[in-house]
Amino acid sequence: MNFLRSTFSSLSEKNFRYFWIGQCISVMGTWVQRTAQTWLVYQMTKSAFKVGLLSAFQFIPILALTLVAGTLIDRFPKRTILLVTQFGFLILGAIMTTLVYLKIVQYWEILLIALGYGILQSFDTPTRQSFVVELVGQKNLMNGILLNSTIFNLAKIAGPSLAGLLMVQFSVSFCFLVDTISYVAVLFGLFLIQQKNVVASHSHERIWSDVKDGLSYVWRHSAVRLSAELMLVVCTLNYNNNVIIPIFAKTVLHSGAQTYANLLSATGIGSLIAAFLMSYLSRFGLQRNIYLYVGVGTAALQAAMIFVHTYWMAMLMMVLIGFCNMIFLNQSNASFQFSIPNELRGRIMSVYVLLNQGTTPVGSLFVGGIMDVSSGFWGFPACGFLALLLLAPVLIKNRPLVTKWLHPKTEN
Repeated sequence: MNFLRSTFSSLSEKNFRYFWIGQCISVMGTWVQRTAQTWLVYQMTKSAFKVGLLSAFQFIPILALTLVAGTLIDRFPKRTILLVTQFGFLILGAIMTTLVYLKIVQYWEILLIALGYGILQSFDTPTRQSFVVELVGQKNLMNGILLNSTIFNLAKIAGPSLAGLLMVQFSVSFCFLVDTISYVAVLFGLFLIQQKNVVASHSHERIWSDVKDGLSYVWRHSAVRLSAELMLVVCTLNYNNNVIIPIFAKTVLHSGAQTYANLLSATGIGSLIAAFLMSYLSRFGLQRNIYLYVGVGTAALQAAMIFVHTYWMAMLMMVLIGFCNMIFLNQSNASFQFSIPNELRGRIMSVYVLLNQGTTPVGSLFVGGIMDVSSGFWGFPACGFLALLLLAPVLIKNRPLVTKWLHPKTEN
């Protein structure tokens, strides 16, 4: 009972409970949709590069717009922004469901819809990340940050697992329908929220000036800067499961959608274990040493995929990769939000989202190109070895801080 109270303490706040439950459904639906798109495009085109291009179209707007979005998030009520973005997602989901169900969808239409999702995501994700602070009290702040981060990142890793199962049991179009319906849940939760104190700066500064304030904060604070450097490498190269796994299942394990679903489910199991573990440990503050271990660990595990040729070994590796990926994103989010001023929260979290998702086009195109030139076998190892190579100078350059993180004192 104490374990459950510690793990879910922030849910005692009614507004956060409405928000969190809506997110559980909505964000999972988003990743069901993304995974179904990936499988659909690979089935249509048989091209790993075109799968990578789809991912790039979805995340390029985040690369281009997220920093500007952060300044607007700090200027306007976050609940209002989320109502607009969630309704936009619902409309795009309905369009995609109709096109796929009627079997008239074209590759270029999928790219345009993915671009629309990316534009909305540029505003939606940093708003979600920064809104949680307005919904929980100071006592539950760290747990709220970690529990909110857990849901978002769990959906990013476990959502594709659900999509794989739905594709096998029902159809690709059913996945898009599930995504469309899921937005109703978060809209309903947002309508229920009643805030007494709305944080909005109504700044009259130029947008670029506000952007520079957020970037300057990240650069000046060494702990946040190191987290940013780690995310730049790891999130670019080691979060391309949606691109790699369908091709790996097809070309290395010589299987179809069921194996694809099972591999995605394995990453979901690993991430689920990590999610509950880190929510429970949130009462002890940031876990910087674990953060470093899993950052290097996820790259090492993907490099080790060069030795994996069997189904059961691949399943085990996916569990371990899902575990490390979840903890890394969870602790990255907490590191960015820890002790930052509320008036800068939207801008700073926009940097987090930029590193978390905005760098995805680079990694997706890189690994898609690698697999097109060679085979699906080289997807994971290429990303893993390159990540290890790039992490080495980051850790060496920040050696004093790395040493401090590896031998932590309690951070409150």
